[in-house]
Amino acid sequence: MFANLVWASLIMLLQDESSGGGMSWNLVDMWHSMGVPAKVVVIILFIMSAWSVGIMIDRWLMYSAARKQSRVFVQQVAGALKDNKLDEAISIAERNKKSHIAKVVATGLSEFQAASTQVNDEEVIEAAKRGLERSVAIVHAEMKRGLSGLATIGSTAPFVGLFGTVMGIINAFKGIANTKVTGLSAVAGGIAEALVTTALGLLVAVPAVWTFNYFTNRVEAFDVEMDNSSMELINYFITRRGGKK
Repeated sequence: MFANLVWASLIMLLQDESSGGGMSWNLVDMWHSMGVPAKVVVIILFIMSAWSVGIMIDRWLMYSAARKQSRVFVQQVAGALKDNKLDEAISIAERNKKSHIAKVVATGLSEFQAASTQVNDEEVIEAAKRGLERSVAIVHAEMKRGLSGLATIGSTAPFVGLFGTVMGIINAFKGIANTKVTGLSAVAGGIAEALVTTALGLLVAVPAVWTFNYFTNRVEAFDVEMDNSSMELINYFITRRGGKK
C-alpha cells in the first residue's frame, strides 16, 4: 500500500513535469526543500557510503598484496625447506610480511625450532601444531577485519533510507494540511525527498552487499590455503624429525 502510494505519486510528478508544470528537479533545490529528518538521513547515508568505500579499498589492497607476496614466498621457501635451511625460510617469510601463508609458515617454523631441543618427537610436533593453529586464527581475524562493517551497512542502509521515505511522506501530508490543497504541488516536495532517500539507501546497500560476499569468498579461499600450508608443514616436520633418528 505504501509502495503503491509512492509510485503513484512519482507517476503524477512525471506527468506534471511533462505537461509543463515547471517543477524543478535540481538536487540543490531538493536538499533545501527537505526537512531536518530527511537531511539527517541523507548525511548518515553519505557517511555509511564513505565508510564502506574505505573498507572496500583497504580490503582490496590487503588481499591483492597477500596474493602477490604469497606466490613469491611459496616459490622461494620451497627451495629453502628442501635444503633444510629453516633460518633462511624464516628470513624469507619475514620479507613477505603481507603474505598470509608466510605469516603462518613463519610461526610454525619458529615454534618447531624452539621445541626442537625436546627429545620427544610428539611434543615437538604438537607444539608446532598449536603454533600453526594460533597463527591461522590470528591471520583469519586480520583478513576479516572490516567485513562485518560492510555487512552491517548492507543490511541497515535500506532501512535508513526507508526512514527518510517515511519522513518524506509525512512532510507530503503536512503540506496538504498546511495549504489546504490536495493538488500535486502540495505533496511534490515530500514525495521527492522520499524517493531520493529510498534511492540513496539502495545505492549504499547494494555495493556493500556485493563486496561483502566477494571478500568473504576470498577470505575462505585464504583459509583453505593456510590450512593446506599448515598440513604440508606438519608433514615436513614429521619427516624431518623421523630422518634424524
